[in-house]
Formats: sequence, C-alpha cells, structure tokens
Amino acid sequence: MENLAERLAAVPGVVAVTLGGSRAVGAAVEGSDWDFGLYYRGGLDPAYISALGWPARVFAPGEWGSIVNGGAWLTVGGARVDLIYRDLDEVLRWTAAAGEGRFEIRREVGYVAGIATYVLAGELALGKVLAGELPCPAFPPRLRETAPAAWFRLAAGALSFADVYAGRQDRVACLANLCQAVLATAQGRLAAAGEWVLNEKRLTERAGLDAIQDRLAQPGPDLGALVSDVRARLGVRDGVWADGYGPGKVGERPSRPGSATAQLAADGVAPASSMLGLIQVAMRSAVSAGVSWLVS
Repeated sequence: MENLAERLAAVPGVVAVTLGGSRAVGAAVEGSDWDFGLYYRGGLDPAYISALGWPARVFAPGEWGSIVNGGAWLTVGGARVDLIYRDLDEVLRWTAAAGEGRFEIRREVGYVAGIATYVLAGELALGKVLAGELPCPAFPPRLRETAPAAWFRLAAGALSFADVYAGRQDRVACLANLCQAVLATAQGRLAAAGEWVLNEKRLTERAGLDAIQDRLAQPGPDLGALVSDVRARLGVRDGVWADGYGPGKVGERPSRPGSATAQLAADGVAPASSMLGLIQVAMRSAVSAGVSWLVS
C-alpha cells in the first residue's frame, strides 16, 4: 500500500495523501478496507484516478455531497480501497471556523443525525499523513461549548416530533426521529468530551447509550411510552423545545415567558401552533450561537 500512496500523491492537483478510517487509528480487523484521503487544490480530474489502472468505480469531486465530496472505490491486489477527495482550501476554512466554535450541520447520505462541518478538522486530527504536509488540530475548546448545545437542540427537536408521530401512530416516522435524537445526543456527549466523531459507526456505544439501542430493538406497540422512555434515558433539555409539539401542547395552552411558544409570539415568525414556526425559532437560536443547519 505504500506504493499506492506514492502513486496517489503523483496525481495532478493532489498535494497530500492520508491513511484514514480504522487502519489509521489501529481499529482495523481482518477484511477492513483501506481508506485514503486525497487532499487537492485547484480541482481534481477523476480521469487521472481511472488512469491508475485498477478496477474501480470513480466519482467526480462533489458527486457524493458538499462535505463528503467524492472519491473512488478500487480493488487493489484483492483488497478494497476507498479514495476520498478533500478540497484542502475548503478543509482549512472549516478547520479555522471550528477553532472559533463555528460550524454547520448538513444533511448527507449515510448520516442520520447530520454531518458537522468540523468532521473535516477531525479527519486531519485522526488521519496518518503519508505524503505532503497537513495540520493536526486538537479539539477546539470553543467547539466543546457550541457543538453540544447544537446537537442537544437537534435531539430535543427530534424527540418532540417523535411524540407527534407517536400520537398519529406513524411508526416509521416516530422511530426515525427517535434514532436521530439518540445519535444527536451521542454527538453532543462526545463533543463535550472533546472527542472527534467522523461518522455514526458505533456512535451510541462510544457515548454510553447502548441500553437505548436495546430499547429501540424492541419498541413494543405503545409508541407514546417508547418516546417517554427514550426521552428519560437521554435526559436532553432545551429551552426552544421545552413545550414540545403535538396534541395538547404547543398552540393549545398559554405560553409562558421564555418558552418556544412565547418566543414565536414575540418574534412574529409564525402562529404558535405552526411546526414551521418552531423550526424557525430553533434555527434562529442556533445561528446566533454560530451554528446553522443546511438541508441539501
């Protein structure tokens, strides 16, 4: 594989190559694939990847998503090799933002709770540089403050919507929101501990939430009880979602000072019974803290 790293480093536009994934952190098992990060500047022509000569499915930069970018799946000597493109200027931009506690949580395929832009900094921190030079950032102190707040807010919102769907007996949507709440809570816990999270693999285990996995494996017929149980186990509290959303909640009782309902009325963004209105308040609060959500 050392020879492969040299050949990847010679691809036009590539300025650094890293070993990532389980092999970079010593967690590989028999059959684990090889993950190589290709950091480039000024663009990367996928034709050069195809020209390497190995059996491959090659994608263009940006084809996988705004953060995960693109890459290729190769077979080299019988081993599975994943190439992952990274625009170095974009990586450095989000790394600098993370140092100031600023980031975005975006929707990407393969991420149930969303992917934080500071993942790009985490890859620098955990990857092993094989060619070129790259920074190795520590987990920023400011990020340990802003990231948990954002993830816990996302978890609290997902719990509120899970409650709504439980009331409608919509099992799929209820369970989906509960899973998002668990994963977002796990993200928040690990961010508070200053631990980089690159994906959602074994995330609940790392965050000490294994018991909730067992509970979700046997949800039972009573969705309302399930939501209450998961909410209690997560222990997530958030001012914006304090009222919740659903029958007998928002829009059906007087608002109290500081509640999401009261904030809606004060800001005039939407009627108190509007789900969109609550989302607007949550996002506005997050932006004021240097965090934003993008749906793409």
